[in-house]
Amino acid sequence: MKPLSLLFLVLLYNTQLQTLALNQETPNSELQILIKIKSFLDPEDKTLSSWSANATTYCDGSFEGVGCNELGQVMNISLQGKGLLGQIPPEIGQLKSLSGLYLHFNELHGEIPKEIAELTQLTELYLNVNHLSGLIPHELEKMANLQVLQLCYNQLSGSLPTQLGSLNKLTVLALQYNQLTGAIPATLGNLGTLQRLDLSFNRLFGSIPLKIADAPLLQVLDVRNNTLSGNVPLVLKKLDEGFQYANNTELCGSGFADLNLCNAAVDPENPNKPEPFGPHTPKAIPQSAYVTGNQSKSNSKSTSAGLAAILGAVLTTMLLVAGMFTFIWYRRRKQRIGTVFESSDSRISTDQFQVKDTANRRSASPLISLEYSNGWDPMSKGQTGSGFLQEVLERYVFNVDDVESATRFFSDSNLLAKGSFSATYRGILRDGSIVAIKRIAKTSCKTDETEFLKGLKTLTLLKHENILKLRGFCCSKDRGECFLIYDYVAKGNLLQYLDLKSKTGPRSVLDWSTRFLIIKGIAKGIEYLHEIKGKKPALVHQNISAEKVLIDHHYTPLLSGSGLHKLLADDIIFSTLKASAAMGYLAPEYTTTGRFTDKSDIYAFGMLVFQIISGKTRIGSSIRRGAELGKFEDFVDANLDGKFSEPEAVLLGKLALLCTHECANSRPTIMTMVQELSGAGFTY
Repeated sequence: MKPLSLLFLVLLYNTQLQTLALNQETPNSELQILIKIKSFLDPEDKTLSSWSANATTYCDGSFEGVGCNELGQVMNISLQGKGLLGQIPPEIGQLKSLSGLYLHFNELHGEIPKEIAELTQLTELYLNVNHLSGLIPHELEKMANLQVLQLCYNQLSGSLPTQLGSLNKLTVLALQYNQLTGAIPATLGNLGTLQRLDLSFNRLFGSIPLKIADAPLLQVLDVRNNTLSGNVPLVLKKLDEGFQYANNTELCGSGFADLNLCNAAVDPENPNKPEPFGPHTPKAIPQSAYVTGNQSKSNSKSTSAGLAAILGAVLTTMLLVAGMFTFIWYRRRKQRIGTVFESSDSRISTDQFQVKDTANRRSASPLISLEYSNGWDPMSKGQTGSGFLQEVLERYVFNVDDVESATRFFSDSNLLAKGSFSATYRGILRDGSIVAIKRIAKTSCKTDETEFLKGLKTLTLLKHENILKLRGFCCSKDRGECFLIYDYVAKGNLLQYLDLKSKTGPRSVLDWSTRFLIIKGIAKGIEYLHEIKGKKPALVHQNISAEKVLIDHHYTPLLSGSGLHKLLADDIIFSTLKASAAMGYLAPEYTTTGRFTDKSDIYAFGMLVFQIISGKTRIGSSIRRGAELGKFEDFVDANLDGKFSEPEAVLLGKLALLCTHECANSRPTIMTMVQELSGAGFTY
């Protein structure tokens, strides 16, 4: 063999070795990164003892809180409420496939490393309720896929980076209860998908930018307890109760009940020229506050003033023309954003089978693509051979053929609802009974098969006239899905009976006696969950809402979703709470404790009472004040035309106020509520 050929073979062999080493580098590197992250987050090794440097894999559930995708790359870290005492290391940015990072409700300190912005696939970042300090990194603008940014309840300082306006997929920005200063960036108005913006309880100053109202999907803007000043844009009235601005004494504006009219201040040297921002406006308005210009005193001669006026007029004309083109461009851009925006929760009426085109939308949640364990199979004989599943096998377990046949192979015409982690279909079983089948990807379920089976057991034990009945379940290893089969409920959910604009249409106005019986039925259902009865353990629902209250043919309320959190992965549970938080169902103490109790269920029940008697989805201060003062026109549904019992309305209003008390210990138990609703004060 020629020396040249031998040299070529040696080089080729070395190249193959290097390629092999390179291919094996990623998992080893990720393991090293995780161990480095552990040393920062848990320096005393009290919590993350399962994260071992000697492990051969970290994707089989052995690393607490770590989830991987089908390629074996770390895609999710869920360590909320673990008592972590350390810091967030820069190495976190090296987990390039990470899409969900949940470190909230811990005691982490230090700054947010700018390297976290290297997580360009991240969609949800939860760092709230820690002791983090320092600035919000402006590098976050690189996180193009970020949908939820929760940094509230920390000690962050400095100004809001204007670069946050580049996060085009952001839906929730929560920065409340920090020490932020400076102005509100007008760039936040560029966020075409932003739904909730909470800047309350900070030290922000300056005016509220008019451009904020350009965010087309904005529902909640909370700026309470800052030092804001100036005129509040009238267009923010469209948010109704979603706009919260209390305790900003220098704010003014017309059309807002709690604000004084803005009085133009007079310049003593030029009494005909009012100051544009009022008498107490700071002299230097930050650029990020979106001020379009400023006025200064002038002592120049009349000729100079005339020339300046001419130049000003020309400049104004040019700005108007440019502004017109900019506005047209922006409106077209916003329309495009609105067209491509994908909702993570498409609600479809349960008694109408005309499926909207939302049924075919791709889920916006990345959690569906997580792959925790290839061997996950809770229905295997090893799991079902003894204990619970052996006892209920004949009564509860369905096979895949039953499910596919019932739904006509999950035909779109049978789709009832689609959310971020599941889809629900109408089905007809072989015996002719109509059911609703919830289809859940196994990657949304608990990774521990024993815990998952315990959750299924809990669901089968729930039997009450006001709890949605589970008919059975089916888990398919081959399909990678689990199915929950429930009784079908024909009249939809309570949400569909709220905010009715007229008395005719697909939903009729509920009369007063029906509303009361629905409230009483919900209370009895919650009471059943909270009590220990037979083999059934006490259970906190955690996610009570109008959407979870189903209405049957007799207008009996059935509470759905009970015990579902026993089956789902933690990150999925957190994702389902977004809608509840936006609608006001989450108790105030949850933001600081991160825990659900029977009193948090009571708070959500109180919100339901307000919704049912008012007929509205959003419960603002006017409704609460009306209940306090007994002003029926403010808290009783006008669609009733006065056909209600005033004494009962007063009592229900008072009970709702008690249930939604800010202090959990001041709320009554659900048993007390059931007794009150069954008392002599009510006639039903």
